[in-house]
Amino acid sequence: MPRQSRNSQAMPIYMDRHDVSEEVTAKIVAQLHHEDLKIQHKYNCRGLTYWFDDKRKTAFCLIEAPNKEAIQTMHNDAHGEVANRIIEVDGQIVESFLGRIEDPKKSQNTTLNIINDPAFRTIMVTTVKRLSFKKLTVKELHCAVQDHNRAMSKTVHSHKGRIVRQETDYCLTSFDSVTNAVLCAIAINAKLEQTLHKLYGAHLKLNIGLSAGAPVTKKDGIFEDTIKSAERISTIAQDKITISSDVRDLYESENLNTTLDKQLVDTLSPANESFLNFLMDFTEREWQNNTLSVDNFCKGLGYSKSQLYRKMMATTGKAPNGFIHDYRLDKALKLLEKKTENISEVAFETGFNSPAYFSKCFSDKFGILPSKYALQYLY
Repeated sequence: MPRQSRNSQAMPIYMDRHDVSEEVTAKIVAQLHHEDLKIQHKYNCRGLTYWFDDKRKTAFCLIEAPNKEAIQTMHNDAHGEVANRIIEVDGQIVESFLGRIEDPKKSQNTTLNIINDPAFRTIMVTTVKRLSFKKLTVKELHCAVQDHNRAMSKTVHSHKGRIVRQETDYCLTSFDSVTNAVLCAIAINAKLEQTLHKLYGAHLKLNIGLSAGAPVTKKDGIFEDTIKSAERISTIAQDKITISSDVRDLYESENLNTTLDKQLVDTLSPANESFLNFLMDFTEREWQNNTLSVDNFCKGLGYSKSQLYRKMMATTGKAPNGFIHDYRLDKALKLLEKKTENISEVAFETGFNSPAYFSKCFSDKFGILPSKYALQYLY
C-alpha cells in the first residue's frame, strides 16, 4: 500500500476501536478486515491498516473516510461488527505512537494479511523542572536543558522508543515494549540525572513518569488517557522514576516476575493513581480561584483535613497548601516565558491576590524576581 503524506490526503483519517469476544482470533480479525477492503469503495473509504491485541481482545482500524458514519456503514455491510468508538486522528501522530500507518511489510501482498500486533503502548513522559535561578542565568539553564534533550534522544532511540513530542523541558515517548520503556527510563535516570545533578543539582530536576494503555478510549484524542496519566505521574515523581501499577505488572510479567528495584523505581498504587487523577481534575478546574483554600480541597475531594494531608503527602510529597502554591508558580513560569502578559496580569491569572505577594513568592521559590526572569527570557 503506497504511503501518502498528510498534505496529499483528500479525506480525514479515523481510528476505530472494536472490543471483541474471547473466541475472536487474529485470523478472524484479518478476515473481517479483508471483508471491509472488498466493499470499501462503495462508501468512499480506504482501509490503511489495523492492529489486534489478542490479550486484551481489542482491534483498532485505521481508515481514510469522508466521515465516521461511512465507516460504521461499511463495517455493518461487510460483516456487522461495528466499532465501539471512532476518533479522528493525524496520520503522522499515529505513526509516532504506533510505528506505522500501513500494513507491516511481512503481511503486505498476501491474500489474508494476519496482523497480531497490539496497539497497546507504554508512554513515557520526562519533564525538567526548574528549581532555582540563583547563580545561573535563564540562558545557561536553557542550554543545559537542550544538552539534556539531545542526550536523552539518543537513549530513547537506542531502546527502540519513538519521540512523539519534544519541547524545551518536556518529552513524550512511545514504546512497543514495556521492558524497553522501563529500561530506557532507568538509563536516562542513571546517565542524565547524574549529569544534571552534578552540574545543576540545585537548579534542575528530572522527573520521569510511565503509564500504559490503548490508543482509543472514551476520550477524543489518541492515547489521551495514557498521556494524561504519564504526565501527572511525572509531575509528582519524587526523586525516582515513577510508574503506574499496570506498567510494573507488565514489566514483571515480561521478565519472569523479576521485581523492579524500589531504590530506582517507585510504583504508584491503583488507589493513589485514582486519587492523583481526582486531585488533578479538581486542581485544573480551580487553581486560578484566588479564594481556593484547604477547606475547598476537602469539600471538593470529600476528605477531612487530616485525611487529605495524609493522602497528598503519600501521593505528591506535598501538603495541600504547598501543592497549590507550587502548582501556581510553575504555571506562572510558563506564562512569563510566553511574554504575552505583564507581571500583574500573570499574578492575578495564577490566583495571587496581589502582584507584590506574587513577586515575593516567585522570588522565594526560584531565586529571581518575575520581572527579571521575564527580561532574561527575552534574550
